[in-house]
Amino acid sequence: MDSAFPIQAAVIPDILAGRDVLGRAATGSGKTLAFGLPMLVRLFGAPSVPKRPRGLILAPTRELAIQIEAALDEPALSLGLRLATAVGGLPIKKQEERLARGVDVVIATPGRLTDLLGRKAVQLADIRVVTVDEADHMAELGFLPQLTALLNKVPDDAQQLLFSATLDESIDGLTQKYLREPATHAIATAVVAADAEAGTAATEANSAAPSTGAATQSGADSLGSEASRMGKVAAGPDIAHYALHVRRPDKRAVVSEIAARQGRTLLFVRTQHGADKLARKLREIGIGAVALHGGKAQNQRNRMLAAFADGTAPVLVATDVAARGLHIDDVSLVVHVDPPADPKDYLHRTGRTARAGASGTVVTIVTPDDREEAARLAERASVTLTDVEVRPGDRTLTEITGARRPSGRPIADPAAPPAQAQKAEPEQPRFRQQRPRGESRPHNKKRKPGAARRSSR
Repeated sequence: MDSAFPIQAAVIPDILAGRDVLGRAATGSGKTLAFGLPMLVRLFGAPSVPKRPRGLILAPTRELAIQIEAALDEPALSLGLRLATAVGGLPIKKQEERLARGVDVVIATPGRLTDLLGRKAVQLADIRVVTVDEADHMAELGFLPQLTALLNKVPDDAQQLLFSATLDESIDGLTQKYLREPATHAIATAVVAADAEAGTAATEANSAAPSTGAATQSGADSLGSEASRMGKVAAGPDIAHYALHVRRPDKRAVVSEIAARQGRTLLFVRTQHGADKLARKLREIGIGAVALHGGKAQNQRNRMLAAFADGTAPVLVATDVAARGLHIDDVSLVVHVDPPADPKDYLHRTGRTARAGASGTVVTIVTPDDREEAARLAERASVTLTDVEVRPGDRTLTEITGARRPSGRPIADPAAPPAQAQKAEPEQPRFRQQRPRGESRPHNKKRKPGAARRSSR
C-alpha cells in the first residue's frame, strides 16, 4: 500500500513535532508504525550508552512486544538504531547482556522491565520518548501499579504516547497524570458506547473530524472525559459478521467442518483446557490445528505461532491471549467458538482478520442457550450480526465459511518438537530371530561371580 493509514496520517506529524499523543484506532489499522516510525526518527542521531536506552515501548504481552520489534526492526536498522525486547518467559540473563551492550529502544512488558530495573540492568533516566501500547489491557491485567511506577522513573520532559484500540475510564487517571496537552486522535468505524447517546456523539465526532484537537491543560476534566469518550472500540474495516445458530449436539460437527476449510482460520475459546482439547480433537479428524494460550511456555507459543504463520498449521485455537496484538497475514476467518463475555473482547478478537485494509469474515457459534447473550453482546459492540440457522453439511454454512467435511485421518501435531514428532510415529514391530530347528541356544551368558558350576551325576 502506497499511502498511510488514517491513524498514521493523523498522529505522525504531532509525534514528529514532539507533542504528547493519545490515540485510538481499530485493531489492524497500523498503530505500531504510527507511533514507532516517528519515535525512531526523533531518536536518530544521538547514540545511547549501555544500560540507558532513549526510547521505551511498553506492551501488555510477550507476543505483542515481540511483534512490535519485528515491525520496527528493518526501519531501525536503516537508521542505525538498535532494538531489544525485555519480556517474561525468555532468559533474563540474555536480556541483561543485550542491554549492557547498549540499545536505543527497549520494548518491554511491565513485569520484566521491573525485574531488570531491580537487577540494575537498565535505567530509564535517558528516556526521551515512551509509548504505552494497549494501556487499557494493561489495566485489565492488573499491570496499572507497575505501569505507573515505571512511568514515574521516566524524565518529566519525555514525550508520552498512549495508543490502543480501546481507551476507557480505567486509564483516565493515567492520561491526566502523564500526558501534557496531548493531541487526541480517534479513528473509528464502529464504537462501543457507554450509552446510545454517548456512542452517537462519539461517532459523529469521529466522522466530522478523524483527528481531533488537543485537550488543553486548563481543561483537565475535559481530558478525562475525552479519554472516556474515546472509550470505544473500533471494529475492523470490511468485515462480515454472522451469528450461526446451531443445535447444541451439532456444535462440534459444525466447528469441525468450518476448521476443515481452506485458508488460515482462528478459533477463539474461553479456557486453556478448551483450547488444548479442541486442537487435539481437530487433529484426530485430520485438521492441522495448534493451541495457543497463556499456560504454554514461550518456546511452545513461538512454535505455535510460527506453524500458524507459515501455514503448517492452518488452524489456531486460542484463548484471548491472542485477541490483542497478534498479527498474522491472511487470517480470513475468525470464529467465536465460545462467545466472549465483553464487547471489547469481541472486537479485539475480530481485529485479527481484515488487517491492513484486507477483508474478512467473523462468525459466532450460537446455541439456544447463548441466544440472548449473543444478542446483547452484538448490541453493546454496535455490531450488526446476520443470523443464520445452520446444520452440519449445510450449503449455507459452506457459502459463509468455506466449510467442508474433514478427512477423518488423524495427523500429528504440526508444531511438535522433532523429538516428539518422532515418538508419535508408530514403532515398527520387532520380531524375535528364529533359530533353525534342532540348533541349541548358544552358551554365551556370563555366570555371576561366585556362582557354582552345576555337575551332572
